[in-house]
Amino acid sequence: MKRHWMTHTRERTFSCEQCSKAFFSASNLKRHLRTHTVEKPFACEHCSMVFSKALYLKDHVRIHIGEKPYKCEICFKEFPEIRPLERHRKTHTGERTFSCEQCSKAFFSASNLKKHLRIHTGEKPFACEHCSKVFADGSKLKNHVRIHTGEKPYKCEICSKEFSELGHLKRHRRTHTGEKTIFL
Repeated sequence: MKRHWMTHTRERTFSCEQCSKAFFSASNLKRHLRTHTVEKPFACEHCSMVFSKALYLKDHVRIHIGEKPYKCEICFKEFPEIRPLERHRKTHTGERTFSCEQCSKAFFSASNLKKHLRIHTGEKPFACEHCSKVFADGSKLKNHVRIHTGEKPYKCEICSKEFSELGHLKRHRRTHTGEKTIFL
């Protein structure tokens, strides 16, 4: 509480030369400066992801260890990070605050709008290092690379068959349940 109170009373003497934002301590300024550079000193030991803040790494590691401390109050779906939960909540309200100026399609998040805009621009910034294929979406590249690496991270709990994509596992599960796919 005392530390928080000081945020209201202390003078902010450490200023960022790039954006003029001011901080109470040199360590907070140093952490902020990473937002202007590509410095990401916090690396995940499970994958190749790197982060500018230890907190971001801590949140990310939950994906690997299966910890999901954030829960939707409506449908009780659990999430390893707060941001995906916040995006998920909008699916219940139907709130789509990010609109495409070219086609008026609306999205739950700025990142989804950014991905969508690549349809209009034709931009494909994600290139496979194994072949000449390029992708507009990083997740599509990640799935594609598994063709080259043979990685199959999704495993059926019933028969242990492995899949390179989550959608393929979900489709496969229906062979065990007898559920039919309905196309609208």
